[in-house]
Amino acid sequence: MSTPPRSRKHAPPRSRKHAPPREDVLAAAMAMVADGGLDQLTMAALGREVAMSSGHLLYYFKTKDELLLQTLEWSEGRLGEQRRALLSGASSVRERLDAYVDLYVPEGPRDPHWTLWMEVWNRSPYADASVEAGRRQLAIERAWHRDLVALLAEGISRGEFRGTDPERFATRLRALLDGFSVHVAVGLPGANRDEVLVQVREFLDESLRPD
Repeated sequence: MSTPPRSRKHAPPRSRKHAPPREDVLAAAMAMVADGGLDQLTMAALGREVAMSSGHLLYYFKTKDELLLQTLEWSEGRLGEQRRALLSGASSVRERLDAYVDLYVPEGPRDPHWTLWMEVWNRSPYADASVEAGRRQLAIERAWHRDLVALLAEGISRGEFRGTDPERFATRLRALLDGFSVHVAVGLPGANRDEVLVQVREFLDESLRPD
């Protein structure tokens, strides 16, 4: 799931007399995850942060699960904008692939975006694809996958990458990135971001270098 100039820090919204815009509430929720982890993100605490009652927040979000999912979707929207800007640049395909990997891998232990991702995964597994939350999570996953497949196909067509099935290779690469990213996000000993990026780039060199 998996970084180019970027920032995942979200400033909390200003206090308002009336209900703040939805984006301000989601930004505040993400900032609370970044500052204190998921334990700090309660409806009551978020309400104090944005000057709303917890009941008012529940009116808009219904459940904490829905709040978490909407916060994830909001954060993914921002990352999606960064990803599209990176992948549409004029640099080589390999440089853009490295940028994709850099954006995917967490910044370190307790990365707020990955912390939120793992919590949402845990709360609403994909087992039942008919569940609305599962469909929304899959939409996020597919956006990352679609962009990666297109990038790999471009590299193959230009002769920068060895001929391979871009769909299958993207599936394998994202599985590798997800595994490494979880290790980084939970702070597994020996799994630091810099080393992960080195290992992934070595794998890409070995797998995609033209014959």
